[in-house]
Amino acid sequence: MPSNALPRKEREQIRHRNEILDAALKLFSEKGFHNVSMQEIAKEAEFAIGTLYKFFDTKEDLYKSLVLRLAETFHERLSSVLDARDSELNKLRKFIVAKGEIFSENLPTIRLYFAEARGASSDTKTDLNARLWKSRDEVLQKLTRVFRNGLRKGIFNDIADPYSLAVAFDSLSNGFLFLWLKNPDKHPYPDKLDVIMNIFFNQLVAKKEAALDGIKDKKNE
Repeated sequence: MPSNALPRKEREQIRHRNEILDAALKLFSEKGFHNVSMQEIAKEAEFAIGTLYKFFDTKEDLYKSLVLRLAETFHERLSSVLDARDSELNKLRKFIVAKGEIFSENLPTIRLYFAEARGASSDTKTDLNARLWKSRDEVLQKLTRVFRNGLRKGIFNDIADPYSLAVAFDSLSNGFLFLWLKNPDKHPYPDKLDVIMNIFFNQLVAKKEAALDGIKDKKNE
């Protein structure tokens, strides 16, 4: 149900919850997760400490909620691209662009996730990993459908099953995103759009070399 269709009280609760999450993220980014207290978060969000605890029991709950909010953003925006009425190639191009936009718009949360993932409790990690994987797998299934349709229409060569193609394509874009996350000046992700598309959709091995390798393989049989 869209948030604007909810009763006013529920809309206010969602708004207050997001205001607390935004305040927590700001402080975590400035001071580090372990150097921020719940009292400081309540003050930054301009809520009483009791109100804060109505929404979140611990800082770890805040951390988990921030990560899941980002996962929901990824899921919604990437699903919107993959479910749209568009050509398969356009969907894949827009998929790469959307991932870059989400990364650039949510760098503080992404950095928080990687910084604190190891230190989270086992229960939090287990629950978070399960929910993140479920969200990612749903997007992968939509991406798989794009490749399946492209194979059926003859747009793509039948070199692998649709799911393997989806995993490879998603992983390739992730690799460039993580390089950009580490050093954005050296590896600016938006510039990698055509690189990713060319690596994936143009043959890497020259036809002459591929033919020679085929002859060698036959001789060795």
